[in-house]
Amino acid sequence: MPELPEVETTRRGIHPHLVGRRIKAVLVRESRLRWPVTPALGQHLTGQKILDVTRRGKYLFLHTSVGRAMIHLGMSGSLRVLPDTTEPEKHDHIDLGLEGGLLLRYRDPRRFGSFFWLVDDDGHSLIDNLGPEPLGAEFDGEYLFARSRKKSVAIKQFVMDSKVVVGVGNIYANESLFMSGIRPDRKAGSISRKRYEVLAERIKVVLAAAIEAGGTTLQDFVNEDGKPGYFRQELMVYGRGGEACQSCHGTLVETRLGQRTTVFCKKCQS
Repeated sequence: MPELPEVETTRRGIHPHLVGRRIKAVLVRESRLRWPVTPALGQHLTGQKILDVTRRGKYLFLHTSVGRAMIHLGMSGSLRVLPDTTEPEKHDHIDLGLEGGLLLRYRDPRRFGSFFWLVDDDGHSLIDNLGPEPLGAEFDGEYLFARSRKKSVAIKQFVMDSKVVVGVGNIYANESLFMSGIRPDRKAGSISRKRYEVLAERIKVVLAAAIEAGGTTLQDFVNEDGKPGYFRQELMVYGRGGEACQSCHGTLVETRLGQRTTVFCKKCQS
């Protein structure tokens, strides 16, 4: 599933091609996504100028003067800016035809994404209760420490909870905890304020690095220009279970935590 860095990479990729362009037409070939595409999407968007492209968690927003489209890439979705003469393929479900001979194409083989229309600043149940952005000033060690008190859930699951903080997916949780020296199965409520300060900073470092590198290469994800991301080459623990720890040369342990693959070093993390 595309994580926050992949979604932010997509946002940065499409932003300069969309902002300031008017939408000439909307074509929905398949409306049966995880949730049905808003039926009047074309009616709302046609003729509107795209004023901005923003992100909240893993959701992308195309802003116009009358409302905004809210897009989620699901497990295998992507957005690409293409010449409007590009023939659609099997899983190309939605096209936004743009001024200047371009189109924004939404592709989703598994159809697990979503495409909603929100009027003005209307909220939505999918985003109303999201936690702070991990790269924002609101997110820090003090915040994590306060939210974690009396929590018996494992720290890895705690930081992956989108109501606590958005966008810390499985890969990035593994990496951040390793860099912080914290075992992923430690109870969230047992970790000190000082260690949370380190963890919050490491989360920021890992996510920022992944964004700059173009996201993590996942099986179904490519950048908007069709090229894969490259951050996987820099991973310290994820995907390396049974291999040598790059810090102490001990053997990395791979286990399951909350039904997610979890890799850590027994010597370096406590």
